[in-house]
Amino acid sequence: MPFPPNYNTRDPASNQLLEYSKKHQENDEIITTSSGIPVGMKTASETVGIKGPTLLQDWILIDELAHFSRERIPERVVHAKGAGAFGYFEVTHDITKYTAATVFSSIGKKTPIAVRFSQVAGEKGYPDTYRDLRGFAIKFYTEDGIWDLVGNNSPIFFVRDAIMFPSFIHVLKRNPITNIRPDYDAFWDFMSLRSETTHQVLMLFTDRGIPANYRKMHGYGTNTFSLVNAKGQFYYCKFHYLSDQGLAGLSQEDADKIAGVDPDYYVRDLYNAIHGGNFPSWTFYIQVMTPQQAETNPYDPFDDTKVWLHSDYPLIPVGRLVLNQNPTNYFADVEQISFNVANVIPGIDFSPDRMLQGRTFNYADTHRYRLGINYNQLAVNACPSMVHNFQRDGQSTIKSQGGAPNYYPNSFNGPENDPRARALYLSVPLSAHTQRVDNGLEDNFSQARLLWTKVLKEGERQRTIDNMVNWLKRTNSVIAERAIQNFDKVDPSLGERLRHRLQLQFHFNTQVQL
Repeated sequence: MPFPPNYNTRDPASNQLLEYSKKHQENDEIITTSSGIPVGMKTASETVGIKGPTLLQDWILIDELAHFSRERIPERVVHAKGAGAFGYFEVTHDITKYTAATVFSSIGKKTPIAVRFSQVAGEKGYPDTYRDLRGFAIKFYTEDGIWDLVGNNSPIFFVRDAIMFPSFIHVLKRNPITNIRPDYDAFWDFMSLRSETTHQVLMLFTDRGIPANYRKMHGYGTNTFSLVNAKGQFYYCKFHYLSDQGLAGLSQEDADKIAGVDPDYYVRDLYNAIHGGNFPSWTFYIQVMTPQQAETNPYDPFDDTKVWLHSDYPLIPVGRLVLNQNPTNYFADVEQISFNVANVIPGIDFSPDRMLQGRTFNYADTHRYRLGINYNQLAVNACPSMVHNFQRDGQSTIKSQGGAPNYYPNSFNGPENDPRARALYLSVPLSAHTQRVDNGLEDNFSQARLLWTKVLKEGERQRTIDNMVNWLKRTNSVIAERAIQNFDKVDPSLGERLRHRLQLQFHFNTQVQL
């Protein structure tokens, strides 16, 4: 196909089909069925005469329609809309004193990675620039298997116990009666009743709530993990990956305009940047806390609504993430990619973080539902080395592990335990009575106060108030007042400014109606 005059003025994403045509000028490929059988005519079904009925024996038609009706798989309950890319992680600093994980074993070591960016709340077709938390998940293809670091663009989260997660997601989704989202009454009702959300809600309405693009946002593991070194010593840790492109956000006005013109704005930006050789990168850090420090820390270090203060636990540089390859097929490489928080390699382990404990079950469970029991055998999810276990069969089996025995122990030279991995298992002494304790009433305001008074500049504070009022004015006055009472506890001036702006908004609306 000849290139049109506007080829050089269009972005690479718009020219994708032309690029394909450029690479396949000979056009020597023939149409086949899904079984590779050549097709002689693709434009007509087999019928009885010209006007007669279509024949059931038209196996080309049946092959086409049967596949077509199964092209879509269930979309993710959360993080449905997203973009992905591939690249590498390179170690730049030695942290072997903290962990024996092979991915960090030597300076200069490179590990292939896949990254998926996403919205949290919206469906697959939702505009990229909606105010929302963003997912930032990394899959490391290590020699010890897959390590999935599944995080967001925020160092904190809305709730601190996994049992609250379904309710939290429900208030972000569509109202089950009206099918409209967001339901502002549901959103502010939940957030005002669970004051643990205050810190993240405040952050959501800052400039970070709508990133300029995926390249200009930071990423965080959010949960607290553990690191185990070669001596069996362990440390608690937080993972951070900070954008080398800088941090930037969109104003609400600009975000609304872009949503109406280009709902795939972030997806397009990432594809075009990588295609043009402008490879985005992030500097990778950890924070480390000893078990002794965790016992005496003034706030719960396993609480996802809290940050570890950098003044107490400074960022330790580790390496660099670079994305330099676009997907070759979106469905295969991005829609089918699955991240599982439970995928940790020897040298990295879990913590008493309640959200993390729940996520270790939930992620794999949703992939079994979406993709089937053998989702880990799909190319984008597969371990780079051969998997040896005693799981067999199931839907869509790709690798059956030959004739190895499917039970353990056995006398036929089947796979054995790894002494190195066993030596790196986390061992934590525990002693307590089992109970259910709602920890949602612990200090929920002091860190939000630091964000408001110490981190945000006055211009950012004003924009944050504007953004919050834009949502608060859409809920009923009782719920709005209850929400503002939480912000009173963050800082009295914050609550006062919100009330003042809402009163002005109400007065303006009344005048318009009159």
